[in-house]
Amino acid sequence: MTTAITYDIHHKLDVPLIHGSLRSDYPRPLWTPTQLRGLTWAVATELSGALLDIVRFSSPRRWWTRLALTDEVELWLLSWLPGQETAPHDHGGASGAFATLFGELTETYRYPGGPIRVRPHQQGDVLGFGAGRAHQVSNLGATRAASVHAYSPPLLPTREYASLRDVPDEIPSLPVAAL
Repeated sequence: MTTAITYDIHHKLDVPLIHGSLRSDYPRPLWTPTQLRGLTWAVATELSGALLDIVRFSSPRRWWTRLALTDEVELWLLSWLPGQETAPHDHGGASGAFATLFGELTETYRYPGGPIRVRPHQQGDVLGFGAGRAHQVSNLGATRAASVHAYSPPLLPTREYASLRDVPDEIPSLPVAAL
C-alpha cells in the first residue's frame, strides 16, 4: 500500500517528482544515507530550474528554506556566499545527505574517535552520511554556492562544537521535535 505522508512542501516545488520521491510504499520511519543521497541527487538534478528560482543569498547570515517535511524526512535548500560556513556540528543522531547544486563547498568532518578529514564537494557531487558524523561545511571559494540537504529522522536539533576535536566518543540521539 502506498501512503502519502507529506505534511509540508514548498509551494514552488509542489510537483509530482517531489510527491513520488517522498512517498512510502511501506512504513519507513528512518531513511538510510543511501536513500537520502538518492533524494538529494534527484531533487538537485531534476528540479534545478525550480531551485534556482527559489534560492536567495544573504549576508552576514546564511540563507536557507525548507523544501519538504514528512514524518520520515526533511529536505532543505541552503545558499553559501564566499566565506560563509556552519559551526562544527552534528545532526543529533539523524542520518543525512547533501548535493551541491552549484559552486563548490568544503566539508571538514569527523566520526567519533576518528581523524578529522577534509573533502571538497563540487557542483553535482552528492554525499550520504550516517548518524555519527559531525562536520563543518564552508564556501572557501570565490563564487556563490547552493546545496540540497536531507535528514532522517526529521526535526532533530543540531549540536554545535567549538571544534571537531571536541566531538565525543559517542554522539547520542536527541529527541525529535513534534511535527
